[in-house]
Amino acid sequence: MRAEKLTANIGAELFDVDLREAARNDDLFAEIKALLLQHKVLFLRDQDIARADHVAFARRFGELEDHPVVGSDPEHPGLVRIYKDLDSPPEHYENAYHCDATWRDEPPMGCVLRCVETPDVGGDTVWVNMVQAYAELPDHVKAQIDGLRARHSIEASFGAAMPMEKRHALKARFPDSEHPVVRTHPETGEKVLFVSGFATHFVNFHRPENVRYGQDFAPGASQLLSYLIGRAAIPEYQVRWRWTKNSMAIWDNRCTQHYAVQDYWPAVRKMERAGIIGCKPF
Repeated sequence: MRAEKLTANIGAELFDVDLREAARNDDLFAEIKALLLQHKVLFLRDQDIARADHVAFARRFGELEDHPVVGSDPEHPGLVRIYKDLDSPPEHYENAYHCDATWRDEPPMGCVLRCVETPDVGGDTVWVNMVQAYAELPDHVKAQIDGLRARHSIEASFGAAMPMEKRHALKARFPDSEHPVVRTHPETGEKVLFVSGFATHFVNFHRPENVRYGQDFAPGASQLLSYLIGRAAIPEYQVRWRWTKNSMAIWDNRCTQHYAVQDYWPAVRKMERAGIIGCKPF
């Protein structure tokens, strides 16, 4: 197996490896996992593998999770079909910088995504190194966000397009979660800027060092949150992947964000994703 970096800060492409073998070979899997921790997202092409093999490889990282809105393949629990065609509803969940399912108390550790069908042009995905995004923050901002926590909501994202009753039912099933604005990666110890489009507000901004009088819901807190979320859009922290049939991406959801570019309508784009259960951020 050979790994080639794609940018200075994030991403590497793997060559001469079959993920079917990696699902069975402990040494090969350990090598891939080490590269994932180093590069944060890995890419492969020409992986003509069955859904069962896709699931078997992803499960090497941990148990898989279902998605409460999209659902799973009935024969392969944990494998989500993200199929976009002319009959798909005009939703916009993927074309925003986000870290998957931070509305969970235990967001996913990572994902393994395979391209089933892709447009001739368009439909790329961008990943962002949120370790670098934190590392290059000004020192005074790092000091200000030290200890801050943010609320994350599925109701305010997936639920926003639902009728009120369904939206409330979704929130009852998945109440808002609360996570540190800066989390620590449980394996590498790196500091990660951990807010994205699922974050609605800080829960503990109203402190003497931030608010002397009154209640500062805005502009101070909201402007700071918008600034932090906007760090994901900086190109120096990004890698952009052009999909081809049977190409795959493996990413560490604990330290990255991603953006699926929706510039391909009316073409068809079909992806299959296995999400791996993670741990509570700290």
